[in-house]
Amino acid sequence: MHKPVEITVYGAEQICASCVHSPSSKDTYEWLQAALKRKYPNQPFSINYVDIFQPPEDKKKKEYARKIIEEDLVYPVITIEDHWVAEGNPHLKKICSEMEKYGYRSQ
Repeated sequence: MHKPVEITVYGAEQICASCVHSPSSKDTYEWLQAALKRKYPNQPFSINYVDIFQPPEDKKKKEYARKIIEEDLVYPVITIEDHWVAEGNPHLKKICSEMEKYGYRSQ
């Protein structure tokens, strides 16, 4: 593994209209953070939450937030190293598969 990957969870306080019975974006962020820490202990990564209606000044994050809103995508949207990995209710297996491309190994 070269450097810790950056995982970003894009979402909003309000649950997506298409995801009425799914967890909130913030709940998904917290669940994903805990699950990945258990799956990849002692393998550092950063995970951040971005509110799509109040994104940070980072140009790339603002652009992703704008795209999610304009294209009416199902959120949360999860990226790893700015690569779109999941939309809506994410599957841990798909996220882990992407992390393993960066050298992470399940323990």
